[in-house]
Amino acid sequence: MYLKALEIQGFKSFPDKTVLTFGEAVTAIVGPNGSGKSNISDAIRWVMGEQSTRALRGGKMEDVIFGGTARRKQVGFAEVSLVLDNTGHIFPHLEESEVMVTRRYYRSGESEYYINRRSVRLKDVNELFMDTGLGREGYSIIGQGKIDEILSVKSGDRREIFEEAAGISRYRHRKEDAERRLERTEENLTRINDKIDELELQVEPLRASAEKAKKFLILRDELRGLEISLWLEQLERVRTGAIKLSADYENAVRQKGEAQAEVERLYAAAEELSARMHQKEVDAEGIRFTMMGRQADANECENAIAVLRANIQNDLENADRLRRELEAQEGRTGSVDQQIAQRKARLEEIGTELAALGARLEGFRQESDDLSRSAGTLAGEMEALRQKEAVETASAAEARALLSALAAAAQEVMDRDEAVRQELAAGEERLTAAESERDGAQKELEQAREDRDSLQNIISGYAMRLENRNRKAQEAEEQQVKLQMEENALQSRIHMLAEMEKLYEGYSKAVKLVMGESGRGQLKGILGPVAGLVRVESAYTVAIETALGAAMQNIVVDREEDGKAAIQYLKRRDGGRCTFLPLNAVRPAEFRDTAVAREPGFVGMGSELVEFDRRYEAVVSSLLGRTVVAQDMDAAIAIARKYNHRLKIVTLDGQVLNPGGSMTGGSASRTAGILSRQGELERLREQETLLRDALASAGKKLEEARREAAAAQYEMDTARAQQRRHEDDILKLEERVRHLTGQLADQQLRRDGLKEELEQLSRRAERTEEDTANARRRIEELEGSAAALRAEAEGKAKGQGELREKGESIGTRMAELSARKAALEAEEQALGQALGELEGLRADLAGDRADRVRRIEELNARSEELNGQIRDREEQLQSIRAESDAQQAEIARLNQEKLELEGQRNQADKASRDKNSELLAMEREVSVLEQKKTAAEMEEKQLLDKLWESYELTHEAARAQKVELESVARAQRRVAELKKAISALGNINLDAIEEFARVNERYTYFTDQRDDVRKAKTELEKIIAGLTGEMERIFAQQFDKINEAFQQTFQELFGGGKAALELDDPEDLLNCGIEIRVQPPGKTLKVITLLSGGEKAFVAIALYFAILKVRPTPFVVMDEIEAALDDANVERFAHYLRQVCDHTQFIVITHRRGTMEESDVLYGVTMQEQGVSRILTIDLGSMEKELEIQ
Repeated sequence: MYLKALEIQGFKSFPDKTVLTFGEAVTAIVGPNGSGKSNISDAIRWVMGEQSTRALRGGKMEDVIFGGTARRKQVGFAEVSLVLDNTGHIFPHLEESEVMVTRRYYRSGESEYYINRRSVRLKDVNELFMDTGLGREGYSIIGQGKIDEILSVKSGDRREIFEEAAGISRYRHRKEDAERRLERTEENLTRINDKIDELELQVEPLRASAEKAKKFLILRDELRGLEISLWLEQLERVRTGAIKLSADYENAVRQKGEAQAEVERLYAAAEELSARMHQKEVDAEGIRFTMMGRQADANECENAIAVLRANIQNDLENADRLRRELEAQEGRTGSVDQQIAQRKARLEEIGTELAALGARLEGFRQESDDLSRSAGTLAGEMEALRQKEAVETASAAEARALLSALAAAAQEVMDRDEAVRQELAAGEERLTAAESERDGAQKELEQAREDRDSLQNIISGYAMRLENRNRKAQEAEEQQVKLQMEENALQSRIHMLAEMEKLYEGYSKAVKLVMGESGRGQLKGILGPVAGLVRVESAYTVAIETALGAAMQNIVVDREEDGKAAIQYLKRRDGGRCTFLPLNAVRPAEFRDTAVAREPGFVGMGSELVEFDRRYEAVVSSLLGRTVVAQDMDAAIAIARKYNHRLKIVTLDGQVLNPGGSMTGGSASRTAGILSRQGELERLREQETLLRDALASAGKKLEEARREAAAAQYEMDTARAQQRRHEDDILKLEERVRHLTGQLADQQLRRDGLKEELEQLSRRAERTEEDTANARRRIEELEGSAAALRAEAEGKAKGQGELREKGESIGTRMAELSARKAALEAEEQALGQALGELEGLRADLAGDRADRVRRIEELNARSEELNGQIRDREEQLQSIRAESDAQQAEIARLNQEKLELEGQRNQADKASRDKNSELLAMEREVSVLEQKKTAAEMEEKQLLDKLWESYELTHEAARAQKVELESVARAQRRVAELKKAISALGNINLDAIEEFARVNERYTYFTDQRDDVRKAKTELEKIIAGLTGEMERIFAQQFDKINEAFQQTFQELFGGGKAALELDDPEDLLNCGIEIRVQPPGKTLKVITLLSGGEKAFVAIALYFAILKVRPTPFVVMDEIEAALDDANVERFAHYLRQVCDHTQFIVITHRRGTMEESDVLYGVTMQEQGVSRILTIDLGSMEKELEIQ
């Protein structure tokens, strides 16, 4: 295998596509400085995966892209391809005979890698070249940097080359990868343990909460079953009671109807008795009216008897008078005329009085007839009024019965209205509550949906936060790892520098021996080398190191005797030479040219720019007291010229102007660095402190980031659990809204039905009220009419009484007048007779006595006749009185019957009142039963509502969950116990069950993961141990081979001498430093640090050739590694290069003629256009053949 071609485009100074083809032997690349030769080695290094911009001689990776010139624009990418021959299958996993590796880099920072035009990763490229000697860590590209690594005073820096040469780089990478994985595993284990510790704090409380929640669910389920069963039992009892109430209600309604009919019947019977009483009254009144007429007849008879008796009395008186006249006829003759005159006057008075009495009597008779007619009319009217009153009273009784019925109906309507209104009010409240509950449920549903949507946004935010926090944690972890690596590197560097200080690395052998012996207490008064006793700021380090030179390794002692003892020790040990500075003998230097401090570019005196213990002031003054430190060479020259070159002047970059005018300068001496190391050690320790602070801060940030990530994860998990609960709540709320909507529709239908019934009741109440008002008005009218009729009848009766009294008075008066008239008529008749008699007497004064006697006899006969008429009249009067007594008895009988009827009516009224009270009691009972029925319906509905509201169960669904109860009382006691037990549990977190399951699952997951990680850790430790053992075995074998080859190569190149590789710690093969010890021909054995620059370079070249002998690489790129060699050694190098080119292809970048002469092909790199490199090819082998032919 060898490098067949190199294609470059856009890389550094090669903007155009440039192809270099290589032969299998030696190819030289030559050209002036700055032409771009080294860019070719950089291109090869870069395409093989180099990531260090410093190794590529740049500041940033973008610097590898052609940046443009005054005439050319910059390009957008750099691309380099290596074409390798693989006929020997050095890459066994690639079957192709030719392998092309390409790397492309864009200004945007993107990198692309290809193997045989297939896109791959950088890791794939690194693994492709691993253990082949190629690659960025291999030894196939040898430049001044590699030489410096070998020549470095730090033996540990040489390990990479030897490891690559030993072929253990792959193992080291695998080991480092395993160690990184182990570190990550340990970090993961720590993190998992932290998680487990964190979860352990949650698991037990959650376990207790979950157990309490589970106990609550068990108690709640038992309570649910018992409550549902008790409510169903109660519902059955309520429904059974409701059936009985319905039967009782219907029976009470039926009995109420019967009582209503009985009340109406009793009212009718009472009205009938009232009518019969009224009829008796009418009959009695008729009899009384008849009695009044008979009483008038009786009065007339009595008057007639009185008149007849008056006539009889008058006749008796006339007879007596006639007798007396007869007796005294003779004595009274003279007075006859007087008596006749008296009688005529009397007759005239009687005539006048009789006319007046007749007129009066006729008036009374006319008035009596009128009264009789009026009494008859009044009796008829009274009968008609009593009949009308009876009709009106009966109608009023019927109206009262109707009014009672209407009152009962109105009461029933009112009770029903009140019940309906109560039910409606309760229904309205339930409807309002249901609407409110439905609206609340709807709002809860909407809120739940909003919360779910909001929670989704929150979850999205949490996801972004979790991603950001995970990224932040990852960045913090990477930062911590980076800082840890920096700390490890820093600690390694500090440890190395401290060890170097401790071992006096960089000091001469003599210094090491003296200081070692002093450390063991064998030499007294040894204070230390000068470099260890002073401190210099980094800005002055180079200047002070240059000014001190070898004096840095001078050892300061207390007295000359101490120095002498140390010198004797060195002589005994053949340890070399060393300068000692006794404090009691060294005197400070005097510097008189103090004016130099005012010169431009003056920095300070050397002794003033270092820090030291005051006891060493004389030593420091003697060494640096006359050394001037200047800013730069120009300032130094100016100062030297001004002071006639009598001063030693050192510039800050290490250039020296010696007294007398000589100048020393160039690059810094390789022996320098002791003071820098001390400064670096102090600086590194300060950096270590800062780095530890930064690492602690990074650890806190990482811990904080992990806590934040864990909190974000917990928030995410909590939000997702809450989202699941929201989804469950939404489903429940949707079902609840549907149920409440249906329940609301049922309640609205019931409310509408109740409103319609209430309207019907209202219309019925209005009709009942109207009928009641009409009935009352009718009763009032009938009662008023009856009262009016009664009052009119009473008025008629009173008028009839007045007529009767007036008739009696008129009868009495007529009787009196009749008697008076009869008396006057009798008197008139008597007077007329007497007058006739007197006239006759006067005529017949002496008339015939026989006429008087006859007249007396006639008077006596008429008196007898009148007595007969009186007897007839008395008999008639007796008959009228007997008839009046009979009628009076009939009236008494009628009154008695009326009283009896009144008693019956009173009994009927009492019975009707009692029945009406019974009816009212029945109506109240009906109302109570109706209320109980309504209450039972309400209780039933409340139980059904309770079933739904408590457990969202319908009656049928609840019956499916009913459990058999041994005893209701026992179940009720158990319910009380369950409620008490649930209350005793306190606050219940039902989410704890799910949370415990989730946390416990995480806990189990992390414990399982911990076991897996521990197992993985054990396996990684085994792998690391196996790799370490294999690496030690391989490294030991290969190191011995390289050591042997190095001795051989050294002798071949140097023409003799000795060379060896020594391990600093053979017990630690994989970490110890490697020391190179050589003895050039004719010289003593030395460490590499004591050789000259050319010798060091030649030793390094010998070592590289030794490595190539043991582990040849397909090709080697050497970038001016022979620059430090003289011409003779260059020829040796070139000849040896030719000898070993059979196994390795060499591409040499050189300025040296000897190397060019041994090359087969020369590539010349020119820069005809500023900033753009071009290639010229010269095939020396072909030219030689042509020259030989010619």
